Amino acid sequence: MKTDLTDTTSSKINAALMGARRASGSTAAGMVLTLVIVTDEGSAYDALKAANDASREHPSRTLAVIKRAGRSPRARAETRLDAEILVGSDAGSGETVVLRMHGELAAHAQSVVLPLLLPDAPVVVWWPENAPLHPAQDPLGALAQRRITDAVTAESPVGQLAQRAQSYTPGDTDLAWTRITGWRSMLAAALDQRPSTITSAVVEGESYNPSVELLGLWLHNRLHVPVERVVTNGPGITAVHLRTTDGDITLDRPDGLLGTLSMPGSPDRQVALKRRETSELIAEELRRLDPDDIYATAVRTPVERLKEPDSAEVAAAAAAATAAVEAAVAEETAAATAPAEGARKGAAKRAAKKAGA
Repeated sequence: MKTDLTDTTSSKINAALMGARRASGSTAAGMVLTLVIVTDEGSAYDALKAANDASREHPSRTLAVIKRAGRSPRARAETRLDAEILVGSDAGSGETVVLRMHGELAAHAQSVVLPLLLPDAPVVVWWPENAPLHPAQDPLGALAQRRITDAVTAESPVGQLAQRAQSYTPGDTDLAWTRITGWRSMLAAALDQRPSTITSAVVEGESYNPSVELLGLWLHNRLHVPVERVVTNGPGITAVHLRTTDGDITLDRPDGLLGTLSMPGSPDRQVALKRRETSELIAEELRRLDPDDIYATAVRTPVERLKEPDSAEVAAAAAAATAAVEAAVAEETAAATAPAEGARKGAAKRAAKKAGA
């Protein structure tokens, strides 16, 4: 069920929500939290779709805040609130209100959102793009127990991690951290199965992907070993190598779909390590509303703690790889020509015997 309200107020939106709920046959709200999405028109569709999918696990009231301050002085002087209300199948397992704030009202979004929050329920604010420098100090962020950003959408994703560390407040989190949950779980399980002394680690992945840095920083903090950062073509994180006294523990995912876990003394096995959709990431973050201390420790660690491979080492490794390939080619060529050479020598011997006879 969809209801459009033009030039409206928060009280009229609340009344329309109650009327839509009665019309759909649901007198009780039955929602566990309020999810506030601060976005623009270009990103609103994808963000709302992800939120609706996540609401099937976490029924919630979703408030999408779209600020349209206007470019001209006349447009900026006009103050108006338009709302689009979705209830029922159009809104997943909850309610969705799209708030379009025009003119000066865009600078006071919290005054519109506050009356629409579910009473006695936690509040989560999510910025799919263009997150504020200090989420907890943002007027909307100050209303929330949990604040979700996404460093990968920033102009400089890795540089954004430094800003997230500087402005961190308990309750902050980032989807770049959520994306490495599977990697952290698999690596922790591997070390539980085979306790070993870790001497160093290597993390391989895209150069602009902040999840690669966060995974390396997490390994550095938990294992207290040097971690090397190697750039690959992706997608995302492609491999992690844990150097141990017994051999390497390797988790490799070259295609972004399926990973291979290799441990000394054990056969390789396939593990599920697919890159997840935004809806799955949001659903995971909504499962916990307490501060994530492990994320705080990782993001506050300077990225400079990760080592880049030395150029001389890279050149030596490339030379060794080239020499190995050339040796293998020479060996295959020798193996292929050996039968022909033997046949030629045999024919020569037979011809010599006939001549002697």
